[in-house]
Amino acid sequence: MSTAPQHTPEPTPEPTPATPGDAAGAVSRAQAADAIRKARGALARYRVMAIVTGVMLLLLTVWMILKYPVQWWVGDVSGLVDATWIVAPVHGWVYVVYLVTVLQAWATMRWGWGRLATMVFAGVVPVMSFIVERRVHADGQEKLAALERRYLA
Repeated sequence: MSTAPQHTPEPTPEPTPATPGDAAGAVSRAQAADAIRKARGALARYRVMAIVTGVMLLLLTVWMILKYPVQWWVGDVSGLVDATWIVAPVHGWVYVVYLVTVLQAWATMRWGWGRLATMVFAGVVPVMSFIVERRVHADGQEKLAALERRYLA
């Protein structure tokens, strides 16, 4: 029988998931600040395009509502420029740019599919773009403030 003490190997520690303080997988302050800056830019572009799209849609809607009563009261308005031939295509192209900003803001903020659908439809329903823009902007600012507290504080 051997009298030498037996040496048992020490267990290897289990790998732990990365935490914000770890070097592996951690987000640096510079990366977090850059991501938050880009998200703020996406939200600002969305805000501008939501307002522009809403104004163009309101102009188009008001003109379409007033077009026929004006013809009835004034008579032949063929000499006047029909605003629908100007406002409708402009709104269409503004809406395309709006969709790009919606997709960029949605992807940057990592929101759900319901939010995307709501933001897309807000550009074609009169007044809805103003309402949705206020809610999206408030939610985005709240989310970015929480990220700033978490990563930059």
